[in-house]
Amino acid sequence: MDIRTRHRPLNILFAFDGSQHSKAAIELLGSLSLSDDSNVIAIGVLIPRESSNHALMENALEQAGNLLREKGINNKTEIVLGNPAEKIIEYANDLHPDLIVAGAKGLRHTLGILLGGVVQQIVEYATQPVLVVRAPYHGLKRILIVTDGSKSGHAALEYFAGAAPSESGLVFERFPLPPGIAVRVMNVLPPLPSTDLLARTWPVGPDMLPPIPQDRQAETDWLKEEENRGHAIVDDAISYLQKNANIIATPALVRGDAATEIIEFAKENEIDMIVAGSRGFSEMRSWLLGSVSRKLVHYAGCSVLIVKSTRLNE
Repeated sequence: MDIRTRHRPLNILFAFDGSQHSKAAIELLGSLSLSDDSNVIAIGVLIPRESSNHALMENALEQAGNLLREKGINNKTEIVLGNPAEKIIEYANDLHPDLIVAGAKGLRHTLGILLGGVVQQIVEYATQPVLVVRAPYHGLKRILIVTDGSKSGHAALEYFAGAAPSESGLVFERFPLPPGIAVRVMNVLPPLPSTDLLARTWPVGPDMLPPIPQDRQAETDWLKEEENRGHAIVDDAISYLQKNANIIATPALVRGDAATEIIEFAKENEIDMIVAGSRGFSEMRSWLLGSVSRKLVHYAGCSVLIVKSTRLNE
């Protein structure tokens, strides 16, 4: 059965603040294969003490709207007063957009809306997928999808590539990629166990550390088992992408601290966007690796798309 892909209309909430990262977001949105009936709502939030900047924001939003229209994107703009993160999440809860877009860092002066912590709050508390765009924007050519085989990891795959094909063979690809994208799929194996690592991270104290196998063969077998599991996770994800969206991806398997390895890989391979679930890794591994998505948003040198597992059944 031939699989035909088509982009369904997307409603996008764009948290705009006039920064270089917001302007990069406009360029990114313009490069996507958005359908003609997709729509962008660009919202500017002024904190009450900065209400005197209303005219500046109005002018900046008007320019943003014009740029989006020049790129063939339907849009409307709005200015509101209040706490930026609260207002954006409020709007998201009311409008139920398919995607929230925000710049990685905002302006501290002049318009002064999205400061660094606001973006983190949006990622943390919004239930919709959040695309955090980082300037400068050079196009979407290379994308890295991070998966760990969990429900959250699969949510990112579903959002990115669409659900299973229908009997007609028609697939609605949820994220409207521009043509010619190179996709990598990565799984990060846990760090090699050591007494020092466990002593620093074990939640019940060093006196109750689990035993670390000293048998060389047992350690080799354990490492091989971990690698096989990682390869299986990546292979399943690649198969899903190809089956549901005709996306041909290549694998990547690394070992170490998840956020560090992902960020380094993205830098070395000139990745333009990282795609990840919001609650990666099992509960037992989470205390070792921390909040990976939070670190990616804060430290990655490229744009990051975070998908929440709560979207799976919507």
